[in-house]
Amino acid sequence: MKLYAVRLGLILAVGCAAAPPARTAAPTVATGVTPAPLAIGETFHLESKVLSERRVINVYLPPGYATSTERYPVLYMPDGGIGEDFPHVAGVIDVSIKNEVIRPLIVVGIENTERRRDLVGPTTIEKERTIAPHAGGADRFRTFLRTELKPHITAHYRVTAESAIVGESFAGLFVIETLLTEPTLFDAYIAVDPSLWWNDQTLVRSAAARFAAWSAGARKLYVASADDPAMQAGVAMLLAAAGEPKPGALTWHHLPLPHEHHNTIYPVAAVQAFRTLFAR
Repeated sequence: MKLYAVRLGLILAVGCAAAPPARTAAPTVATGVTPAPLAIGETFHLESKVLSERRVINVYLPPGYATSTERYPVLYMPDGGIGEDFPHVAGVIDVSIKNEVIRPLIVVGIENTERRRDLVGPTTIEKERTIAPHAGGADRFRTFLRTELKPHITAHYRVTAESAIVGESFAGLFVIETLLTEPTLFDAYIAVDPSLWWNDQTLVRSAAARFAAWSAGARKLYVASADDPAMQAGVAMLLAAAGEPKPGALTWHHLPLPHEHHNTIYPVAAVQAFRTLFAR
């Protein structure tokens, strides 16, 4: 396991006295100062037999992890690469923990290799087959999470039995599909503007029957939707199938954000979801 460090160059402003008080001298750059690495977490490679490839895994550890013996819940996230959503989610979690508005937790981000393969089920829609020619890998990706990644995290980090998953767009679709097909895999599910239109809404059309046969016990669902009518329609169908929140079974929260767009909603919705599901 290697430490992942982001280097941040620092420019130090040196105050210079100026004769007229109203004017400020231009700052000078300090010399002889070596920029220090700014660590945002750890990264390691996991050889997956299920996926037949090496996957990059990024891990955020809460403040005090290194000096404590405490165990922590884990938030898993597809789209979890450094060039994807891991930095902003880890940042929101870090600030929220330090401000004592959520419980400390570990974040595990899975970097994509082929997003439109791993995060979606098969489709019969020709246009969707064109944009995702290898679609249908969601079941296999779920097996990777269940049989390889989660056991690895449990073996190498101090974790509790509590876990959650968060995703947006296709990753949000994967979150909902996991809730409906394998609800015991996580305790809480966060789906931000999920692409429930996929395959003519086949997944969400099956939701009523799946919820009627629910036997997974207490689980939590948090869904946020932006201004796209297709996304809103899928979320509305899902929540209608779920019915009224059921204590002791599935409880759900819906955050409509009609002034946000698909490409702006994630940071806004994520902080509200984390404050709700991981409140101190």
